[in-house]
Amino acid sequence: MEYIAAPWREPYIRSTSKKETGCVFCRAARTRDDASAFVLDRGRRAFVLMNKFPYLPGHLMIAPYRHSASLERASREVTGEMDELLRSCLRVLKKHYRPQGFNIGLNLGRAAGAGVIDHFHMHVVPRWTGDSNFMPICGRTKIVLEDLETTYARLAPLFRRERRNTPSKS
Repeated sequence: MEYIAAPWREPYIRSTSKKETGCVFCRAARTRDDASAFVLDRGRRAFVLMNKFPYLPGHLMIAPYRHSASLERASREVTGEMDELLRSCLRVLKKHYRPQGFNIGLNLGRAAGAGVIDHFHMHVVPRWTGDSNFMPICGRTKIVLEDLETTYARLAPLFRRERRNTPSKS
């Protein structure tokens, strides 16, 4: 069996004992300051935000406003809007970062690797050939193209433009 180390996630793992109370997605959903919560786009039923502990630059998440661990109980309106937000994420990330692929998925439950088990959400991770390299494993160093604030400043206007250019289905 092979093991892949992710030492850049150590601050997240160590912070679990010091985490803020309540749900990270519910806090982000309620904020009036999208930049401080790294919220990039808002629909009527779901929203897009950046992962504060990204695997790679442009790692986004899509979450419903309603606090629920159950994807299967979510309405078609919620999952449909999450699908539309996913399509926007792909368009924006393709234009700005030009990835060679994507990982898209949900980790439902602790056994599946969910860091937040009581509020389901989707991950959108842009990928490039060779993006997993020896630096994080051997050098305990992660090379990132930019910090979260820079990523937010670059992506936020693109999501606003995407919203204006995408016809509403309601």
